Amino acid sequence: MALKSEFDGRPAQAATIREIIAPLLAIIVGMFMVILDGTAMNVALPGLVKDFDSTLSVVQWAVTGYALAQAAVIPLAGWLSDRFGAKRVFLFSVIMFTVGSGLCALATGIDQLIMFRIIQGLGGGMVAPIAMAFVYRLSPRDKVGAVMGMIGIPMLLAPALGPVLSGWLVQYASWHWIFLINLPVGVLAILIGTRTLPNLARQSVPALDMLGMILAPIAFAALVYGVSEGGSSWTSVKTITGLTIGGVMLIIFIITELRRRQPLLELRVFRSADFSRGIAVQWVTQIALFGTMFLIPLFLQQGKGFTPFESGLSVLPQAIAAGIFMPIGGRLFDRFGARPIVITGLIFITSAAYLLSGISASDGSRALILPLALLGAGMGLSMMPLNTHIIQSAPEDIVSRVTSLTNAFQQVMMSFAVAGLSTVLSSRMETHLKDGFQPLHALSSSFGDTFSVLVGIAVIGMILSFMLRRPNRKGNGTGAVKVAAEH
Repeated sequence: MALKSEFDGRPAQAATIREIIAPLLAIIVGMFMVILDGTAMNVALPGLVKDFDSTLSVVQWAVTGYALAQAAVIPLAGWLSDRFGAKRVFLFSVIMFTVGSGLCALATGIDQLIMFRIIQGLGGGMVAPIAMAFVYRLSPRDKVGAVMGMIGIPMLLAPALGPVLSGWLVQYASWHWIFLINLPVGVLAILIGTRTLPNLARQSVPALDMLGMILAPIAFAALVYGVSEGGSSWTSVKTITGLTIGGVMLIIFIITELRRRQPLLELRVFRSADFSRGIAVQWVTQIALFGTMFLIPLFLQQGKGFTPFESGLSVLPQAIAAGIFMPIGGRLFDRFGARPIVITGLIFITSAAYLLSGISASDGSRALILPLALLGAGMGLSMMPLNTHIIQSAPEDIVSRVTSLTNAFQQVMMSFAVAGLSTVLSSRMETHLKDGFQPLHALSSSFGDTFSVLVGIAVIGMILSFMLRRPNRKGNGTGAVKVAAEH
């Protein structure tokens, strides 16, 4: 066995994929539970407004508080993993999320639910970045893409299946089951993880960067909040306040971290041209991906009158295609590198957005099958090869902090995609109604215009993808770029 359990300074790298199937299962179960819950909550909001005799603006904080908690804790995940061990922090995060789920199910008031959702978010926010770093360090070096593709399956299936499961539970049971279903899944992940996850060698970590620990959560949480509020109005006090505080704190954080020898987030990794190119492509791609995933259920429910459960079922072609093409993308990455795979994936995504831009509310459900399947295939091909490329472009001894960095920015990109496209959709709707369009025609045209914007974004991502190249890895893959030696 190549896996190590002693802290001997070496990564627990496996010789074959078979050696890491058991720990991989624990990681996949934990990730699937957390990501699924993130998309399931929106379906339950109308019922929560009624049950708690509250308003949508108040109940919405059950979603907003969860997102802000995640954004605040993600930057800390890498340092905690290096300091206390990836296995210990991963299991603690899953336990915290599971306990938070149980508390949410027991909530008797909206204030309690919001508070317990924050507990959920604090635990769930650390799961994805630690899991990605964990799996990368375990994987056989010639099979990294294939293994990362396997953990990418829950990252794409869970957002698609979340509305289906939660819609069914809300319609036929109650909103409590959205949280109760996490309890057995969380316990399963904890039991498997306790028995199978190896104790990876801890990295040499100095005392906690206290200033970074304060600035990073404030910066990323404020940015996520400000951008999220921008979906309603980019000139509101909430939006301007969030963006101003987040922007100022982020600038101070960057200056502070660049002056430290061992920062909380290793920003000097941007000196790697391969990393910088990869992250630029990832940001554009995430806007296209998450923007499309946001618009489709909205179109189905507003334009076609689908129930949440029906809209969830309608996007199953996307989930199935993503599940099929994710492992294919991983295996192709191992052979050809990121560039041809990501370009192909973005061609699929661009084609899907183009087809969706021409669909009207009067079209049948069959018209959605091809674009949704193309979208899922494109996501499956491009997402994890791009993530793996970025991780490979960084020194191996800071992988956990790199995944924290990329996940922190992903939260901002997701919020920006939703807020930006909401603004475009509202603006186009207002314009078409002023031009005398009938409401249904105006709605279809507005969604078509917004999908056209996504076509342009996807094309930009595809063009940027031509800059990707295989990182220059030496030896066992360490030392892709020197980031701290001279500081």
